Amino acid sequence: MEIGFEFLKTLKNFDQIAFFRIVVIIVIGWALIRLVERIFPIVDARLPGRFRLNLLPWAPVFRLLIILTVIVSIIPLVIKPTANNLLIFFGAIGIAVGFALKEFINSIIAGVLAVYERPYRPGDWVEIDGIYGEVRSMDLRTLKIVTPDDTQVLLPHKKIWDTPILNASSGKRDLQCMAHFYLDPEHDPSVVKLKLHDVALSSSYVNLNRPIVIVMEEHPWYSHYKIRAYPIDGRDQFQFITDLTMRGKNVLRSAGIKSAAPCSRES
Repeated sequence: MEIGFEFLKTLKNFDQIAFFRIVVIIVIGWALIRLVERIFPIVDARLPGRFRLNLLPWAPVFRLLIILTVIVSIIPLVIKPTANNLLIFFGAIGIAVGFALKEFINSIIAGVLAVYERPYRPGDWVEIDGIYGEVRSMDLRTLKIVTPDDTQVLLPHKKIWDTPILNASSGKRDLQCMAHFYLDPEHDPSVVKLKLHDVALSSSYVNLNRPIVIVMEEHPWYSHYKIRAYPIDGRDQFQFITDLTMRGKNVLRSAGIKSAAPCSRES
């Protein structure tokens, strides 16, 4: 009760509060946020691909700055702006919000931290809590991920406190992809490695500025090969893996190299 009484003392008299100015500030802030949300995707679509991931991460930063500016502009219109009043005001608000909206505030704080530390950013391909997809946008409380099957998933930022964040691209345009081949062990590994390397090298999706690596793992009843390579654009990762897999199988079959039997791969 004492905190509530002290809080009320910080407020201006009802007839002193400029409600019209407050409404105007809120409307302008809302309009600016909507403008940012519309302009950034439009500009992003017109820029060359190499600039895409440099522009999108600034959208949540601009939204945060607009929101903070609105709050800072409204506070002097509601309370008597003295140092003591500000201390009481924010203390009371903090206590009230802490009890009523604990989880909500937790996600907002995590969202502010995400803007600063950037464990993910718009355009990144991430896996969070078993959900894999591209980060399309970030709000203060949530981020929107679009999965490969075009499903939109909203995740609260508070996941960063206790959930591993797997980021496949980390602000880069490309990401590493893997195509898997399970072969009968009776073959010449050097031939397979050379042919799979040629398959990756000749793909229309491959980024030739990034390494192409062929990895082999020997098992009792089969040999497991992986092509590790990078597409030019991370959004082409599934077409790239499909291209490597299809052409790789055809090339190996033409060379007389057999795939391992299904029962061998399961052993």
